[in-house]
Amino acid sequence: MANLKIVLLGSGSLYFTRVLPDLFTTPDLQGAELALYDIDAEKSERMAGLARALLSRTGARFTVRSAPSLAEALDGAGFALSSIGGSGAEMSPDVYGSTCHAADIAIPAKYGVFQVVGDTAGPAGMMMGLRAVPPHLEICREMERRCPDVVFLNHSNPMAVLCRAMRKYSSIRVVGICHGVQIGICHAAKLLGVEPEELECRWVGTNHYYWFTSVRHRGRDVHPELLRRTAEARDAPGTKLSSRLSRIHGRQIVYPEDDHIWEFYPFASRAGGFDRLPYDLREAAGRFGGGAGNAVPVRTPPTEETRRQFLVRYQEILDATTLPAVKERGVRGEGIGDLVSAIAHGRRELAIVNVPNVGIVPNLSREAIVEVEALTDSSGVRGVHSDEAPVSLRGLLEKRFAWHELVADAAVTGDRRMALEALLIDEMAILPDSAERMLDELLSASRDLLPQFERCGRP
Repeated sequence: MANLKIVLLGSGSLYFTRVLPDLFTTPDLQGAELALYDIDAEKSERMAGLARALLSRTGARFTVRSAPSLAEALDGAGFALSSIGGSGAEMSPDVYGSTCHAADIAIPAKYGVFQVVGDTAGPAGMMMGLRAVPPHLEICREMERRCPDVVFLNHSNPMAVLCRAMRKYSSIRVVGICHGVQIGICHAAKLLGVEPEELECRWVGTNHYYWFTSVRHRGRDVHPELLRRTAEARDAPGTKLSSRLSRIHGRQIVYPEDDHIWEFYPFASRAGGFDRLPYDLREAAGRFGGGAGNAVPVRTPPTEETRRQFLVRYQEILDATTLPAVKERGVRGEGIGDLVSAIAHGRRELAIVNVPNVGIVPNLSREAIVEVEALTDSSGVRGVHSDEAPVSLRGLLEKRFAWHELVADAAVTGDRRMALEALLIDEMAILPDSAERMLDELLSASRDLLPQFERCGRP
């Protein structure tokens, strides 16, 4: 019998305002138990309240409760889904509004590194990983005791670092969930004037960065046509960089949004300032905490008034949550409900996931985390064999995989030398002396969330 106890970890995250409607409108999940857990119990209770309100609107049959402890939430679970920012219990709508992340952006800017999103690579991506890996491994340890056969769907960033760390340092079946490939396929379909479901796509890459290796429509190769139409739309807001790079590489970059593409090239350490960011990225940086003249924030506990004001805004967002007119399926969304249902009931369906390579892309490292098409069954997911990575992409990715490994290991061991090494092999690398000073400032700004580094001396 299918185990339909589903745990939402970091349940106060507003990500779950999208997940709950998807779960509740999945027919095969009726009768499931939903356990919510967050280190901020009040936010978890409020999200549980939203779940009950949505159930009353849909008529779906779920049991919903907010668990008082991680152990109780996980006990006997079949599935878990996480959205954990790794910034502690801050009063911000998401991790990008936290003082942790603001420091991760502002401190490197002092040293000439101008990041945009800061959740996948660069100094900010590294810091997010250093803070987030330990709590995720703590969750995995509890899973090993309470639900060793659970399927852990991770939605948190930095996706590849977290998935690599949990796969390396625990026995839990971890599957990374994102929507970058789906966005890319829908973007390609729009340019070609067809429906996304009509495209047959192959791609190679890691979370937030992939290239199409084949795009076909009704048996016809349309990759050249896609490249032509992308070039014609080269001045479209938010995709100017990816458009130019696609033309140079001769391969369409799947995820078209420049703010993430920026993280995979050395441009951030050469921009010269937030006010000099090219390709409309200055505005994007502002949305993720960057901007000219930003001071390094000081982390302080929220006052009662700050918390009260935040919870008012938080509840307004919950109250405004609506049920989608059309359920997300296939390449039009993450499809969490369908994925859980397919695994729980042993159905063979296709999904897009982040998993270890293990030969899926033949010429990339086996242990590397890649975002691929995969087949579901009752044991989880299995990646579908893909094309080889083109030589330029292989060069970019293998360096990124080494960075993932260093950040994952540094997060577990608290080894400053490894963290410094990660900074120096990153595309945004700066001179060693400056990188070491920057690292000291970054670690100091998040000191209370990085106890592993207090136990380890300087490199």
